[in-house]
Amino acid sequence: MFHPTVARLTYRALLGRRRALILFALPALLVLLAVAVRVLAGADDATAGGILGTFALGTMVPLIGVIAGTGAIGPEIDDGSVVYLLAKPVPRPTIILTKLLVAIGVTVVFSALPVLLAGFLLNGNSQQMAVGYAVAAAVASVAYSALFLLFGTITRHAVVFGLVYALIWETFVGTLIPGAKTLSIQQWALAVGQKAAAEGALSSDVQLPLALCLLVGLTGLATWYASRRLKALTLAGEE
Repeated sequence: MFHPTVARLTYRALLGRRRALILFALPALLVLLAVAVRVLAGADDATAGGILGTFALGTMVPLIGVIAGTGAIGPEIDDGSVVYLLAKPVPRPTIILTKLLVAIGVTVVFSALPVLLAGFLLNGNSQQMAVGYAVAAAVASVAYSALFLLFGTITRHAVVFGLVYALIWETFVGTLIPGAKTLSIQQWALAVGQKAAAEGALSSDVQLPLALCLLVGLTGLATWYASRRLKALTLAGEE
């Protein structure tokens, strides 16, 4: 279910000059912010939690997910080059799963690792906050990659839809409206991350069993439907 050639082409597309600049810029901004806060204000758990929860997990991680998830397949569909890929004797689910794994890997590297580093810089991993938020970022990376990869297969405006979800739903609706928090990937990831941190260091409005079910369900459903959409695209091209 993993195709090395598809993976190599996907990595090349995601780490092209323009996307690479954005992918490196966001983590670099987080690390620089962490250094500045530590130098100016010293180690403080409340400040660290605010930066890691609001900027890192609430904004940076979903944005990187948008770039990696939609960029894994969206541009190929837009410019028509996906036809050459679909002409190869590679099962469509294998193409989707390979691209998803690449998107997850890129998102984890450019989000979870910088979050871990920033956490150590901010408060030296006090109360295991750095580890907790890094785990949350890694878990969120999987769900975001699957969701935004699906967007890339169903619409030519995947980036727009991804940004709307990341910046409006996750940043505002999912954090401010109580009922909407249950449908927030950020809250699901926090439910997992709080188990890796000290008690009370992280908090989520979703219980862990429900969060795990929703994370697995969303990832699986999005991957399955993306495969179906790719099959439909193949049929349309043959017709």
